[in-house]
Amino acid sequence: MDSQSADEIRRNRGTLTEPGIDSPYRDRSVDENVDLFARMRAGEFADGAHVLRATIDMASPNINMRDPVLYRIRRAHHHRTGDAWCIYPMYDFAHPPSDAIECITHSLCTLEFEDHRPLYDWLIENLPVPSQPRQIEFARLNLTYTVMSKRKLLELVQERRVNGWDDPRMPTLVGMRRRGYPPQAIRAFCDRIGVAKRENIVDVALLEDAVRDDLNKRVPRVMGVLRPLRVVIENYPEGQTEEVDVVNNPEDPSAGTRKVPFSRVLYIERDDFMEDPPKKFFRLAPGREVRLRCAYFITCVGMTKDPASGDVTELRCTYDPATRGGDARDGRKVKATLHWVSAAHALDAEVRLYDRLFNVEEPGADRDFHADLNPRSLEVIGACKVEPSVATAAPGNRFQFERMGYFCVDPDARPGALVFNRTVTLKDSWAKLAGRR
Repeated sequence: MDSQSADEIRRNRGTLTEPGIDSPYRDRSVDENVDLFARMRAGEFADGAHVLRATIDMASPNINMRDPVLYRIRRAHHHRTGDAWCIYPMYDFAHPPSDAIECITHSLCTLEFEDHRPLYDWLIENLPVPSQPRQIEFARLNLTYTVMSKRKLLELVQERRVNGWDDPRMPTLVGMRRRGYPPQAIRAFCDRIGVAKRENIVDVALLEDAVRDDLNKRVPRVMGVLRPLRVVIENYPEGQTEEVDVVNNPEDPSAGTRKVPFSRVLYIERDDFMEDPPKKFFRLAPGREVRLRCAYFITCVGMTKDPASGDVTELRCTYDPATRGGDARDGRKVKATLHWVSAAHALDAEVRLYDRLFNVEEPGADRDFHADLNPRSLEVIGACKVEPSVATAAPGNRFQFERMGYFCVDPDARPGALVFNRTVTLKDSWAKLAGRR
């Protein structure tokens, strides 16, 4: 039991070139040490009055072996035990016996713990533990556009820069689960990049590609319109509804088809229409014909605008009844296929679009990491429209919104109030041309 102050212990520890100095309390008797530790546990002493240290070697070239502190007094409220304890172990002491008690065979640590391994081994050899775990160090899996430091992540949570540890922007398992990352994709990503013994940083795009590849094989397709633009098909009979067969997964023919209602009034994505389109924009425009996925060819013949803003609020179109199923009998071709939702059957949903948490690849590399936070890392869109097949979707269910990306039902969703998190985007050549991610 050492009664020196923290500053005295620090001064007497020595340097990399000079040995440490023995504590004046190093030769206390066992009985005195046991008595002081019991009284420390009982709360008789103020914080910092005493610490429990291991008696090893104050001349060791490894400073971690110079009589390291094992227990200290700290009156802090614990989230599990409340105020029942006023002494707490140091991490270097808690780590080895915890591994041994849980019968861990190999304790995998990051490279900064390499210098702590001799202490780990010493404690395992000198404590009455039931097993002999081995510590091995590897490089941390650092990702671009995020931080992996628990201290920095805790700051983001405490400062409410994110909505808790399970915020889908956080690089935590609970955050990835809420965002919709499947465990198979995370394991495939880890297999792909391997394990390193040298510090490096991995492009987060590799993780996103692994997620995209996995979801592409396993999740059903649905049609969802995030920013709806109303379309009225003038020559389609009023009050009529039909069902069209939509392929569930073009990548998997065995997935079959589903019935999707089609009616006179539809919603399409607002970005799929331009009044004055530039070159290489092949979607809907005045006088242009496009295909509605698995339904009909439509042609834009007019539009309605908001008198105040000048924004287009509704499109007037005609359809070709001979193109049912999305193919023209006369063999004519169109350059774009749009997804859509029947207005009379659409379900309202909230969609949360998540982007990368930081604006730069290595946040905080040359300044405070808070300055690199992406202010547009979350965009919440209300009044989105999705097809009725997702009405019974439960939290955790994953879908591909055709042409929009992969989405997961959030735990905030309730019956009649769907909430989707965007897991990862699809590749979009026009988005790159338009300068959008």
